[in-house]
Amino acid sequence: MKVYVHEKGIVLVGKGWEVLQKLKEYNKEHKTVADWVKNVSRK
Repeated sequence: MKVYVHEKGIVLVGKGWEVLQKLKEYNKEHKTVADWVKNVSRK
């Protein structure tokens, strides 16, 4: 499972179940993927 984070977005690479698991994990911190991207671009 790889997660590439950059200013314009986020790329998740892995098997389907791994991607879903990672999205559920990040869902605890961020309500939407758009919020996740906004938080990444601020840093």
